[in-house]
Amino acid sequence: MSITIYHNTACGTSRKTLEAIRASGVEPRIIDYVKNPPSRAELQEMIAKAGIGVRQAMRNKGDLYVELGLADVSLSDQALLDTMMAHPILIERPFVVTGKGVRLCRPSELVQEIL
Repeated sequence: MSITIYHNTACGTSRKTLEAIRASGVEPRIIDYVKNPPSRAELQEMIAKAGIGVRQAMRNKGDLYVELGLADVSLSDQALLDTMMAHPILIERPFVVTGKGVRLCRPSELVQEIL
């Protein structure tokens, strides 16, 4: 099975998810999404396939989120996507893509649903 993880080595949840994937016997394709972010179309597709909203796919912790005023609920999905494309660190992690589906693996145990 082919598995891709959009990973951030600084994130404990992302590291736990990667460990779970490897424990299943598969070495995933690892994408450092901060250095190599998905395209806007890829991100939109992952969000849709994960069954979540754009706001759920945005990391809401950290100074940048506050500095950019992203808690403003009047911001459109398109504005949030624009911001995630400009600042990939704001993409919540880790997204995992397999033949069985896509999950934003927070908590990391959600990866089991698609392994």
